[in-house]
Amino acid sequence: MRTLTFGMNQSLDGYIAAPGDDLGWSAPSDELFQWWSDRVGATGLALYGRRLWETMSSHWPTADQQPGATPAHIEFARRWRNMPKVVFSSTPTTVGWNARLVTDDAVTEIARLKAQDGGPMDIGGATLAAAAMRAGLIDEYAIVTHPVLVGGGTPFFTALDNWVNLSLVETRTFPDGVMLTRYATRR
Repeated sequence: MRTLTFGMNQSLDGYIAAPGDDLGWSAPSDELFQWWSDRVGATGLALYGRRLWETMSSHWPTADQQPGATPAHIEFARRWRNMPKVVFSSTPTTVGWNARLVTDDAVTEIARLKAQDGGPMDIGGATLAAAAMRAGLIDEYAIVTHPVLVGGGTPFFTALDNWVNLSLVETRTFPDGVMLTRYATRR
């Protein structure tokens, strides 16, 4: 059985995007960028909602070919393209870059994918992750908290019907006061 991790940058007040989908507050240090790149390199399958897919696929497929691309960006772009991906959406008709499109019920498909053998899965995108969270499918939360208050926007966590008990498995401090906390779901 695969494990499923929901990991994103978040503001100290709990948002993954500020109003207007502004992500300007979450620019990573080189060390944090390398941590995210290593996660991508270790991910067996990434699950994306439509909006996050549009953001990632508009930049990373050719980021390594852009003028001024750093070695870290080149490595991330290569890892991202090579990583198998599933995009959950009814809007696009095709996806590329080692991805397949799923238009059926996301929770059913995520449960099916979790039951398979294979490497760890990461889930990204607030709406998709919220559905998996409410269904009890997330095994781990990797929360990268930036020391900024954005006052609103897209929350990391969704409203839940039941408590989810967690165990702290890792903490790590990055430059600029950014803190990683990883929690495993206690079942």
